[in-house]
Amino acid sequence: MARSAYAQPASPVRTDRGTEYAVFEKITARMVQAENSPRGVGQKAAAIHDNRQLWALLAGDVATEGNALPPALRAQIFYLCEFTMIHSRKVLKEGASLAPLIDINTAMMRGLRGEAEAA
Repeated sequence: MARSAYAQPASPVRTDRGTEYAVFEKITARMVQAENSPRGVGQKAAAIHDNRQLWALLAGDVATEGNALPPALRAQIFYLCEFTMIHSRKVLKEGASLAPLIDINTAMMRGLRGEAEAA
């Protein structure tokens, strides 16, 4: 009994940052697949829907007073949410590329991993 209490957990414990990264990774992979798939709008629409939900949650979180991120970063995340919503409509209505949305999510994943911007 004591051995099992101190044994490795069956699944690794994720931090909030790790959970956010995993969600971005999953949604971004779906957008990449949709961008390269001949299956049509349905796959893109589903990936965009999930991406919009993610960004809406992020915008809601950074808009709260209790958010501990620096104000400038909060504003940038909120702006990226607005851009994501606008560009998502362009993808669905005008057939625009998903590439800008994929690039934004990829940059967010780099930030969550603590990597410096390479730009």
